[in-house]
Amino acid sequence: MSETVHTEIEIAAPQATVFAFLTDPDRIMRWLGGSATMEPRPGGIYLVSVGDRHVARGRFTEVIPVHRLAYTFGWDARDNVPPGSGLIEIDLVEHNGGTLVRFTHSGLPDEAERAGHARGWAHYLNRLAIAASGGDPGPDTLA
Repeated sequence: MSETVHTEIEIAAPQATVFAFLTDPDRIMRWLGGSATMEPRPGGIYLVSVGDRHVARGRFTEVIPVHRLAYTFGWDARDNVPPGSGLIEIDLVEHNGGTLVRFTHSGLPDEAERAGHARGWAHYLNRLAIAASGGDPGPDTLA
């Protein structure tokens, strides 16, 4: 039975800004990783080096600009969560002058991976909220 992480976070920025921070490699590097390659179109590449230590890889399955992203997800060199084994779904909803981010990561193999990914995504979504609203999330203490 696969496990799922679901969370929501409000970001004090318009949907277009949040969408750009999820799809533009230069902006992604500000909150998530050391390097990124993005082709935000169905079938396009999702590739991020998180802190230059862990490589996440997948393919976009759905892209609705400023509203929704979905992509397969997994880690290079991790047999229990390999590339393409999970699915990330992100919905961006206009809310209180900013954006409500509804985030789901499904397809995790067990409770331990669900818990670990829940902690990681909470950390990185908080960094996204800071960066997208114009702040500096500072050094990444998790990577």
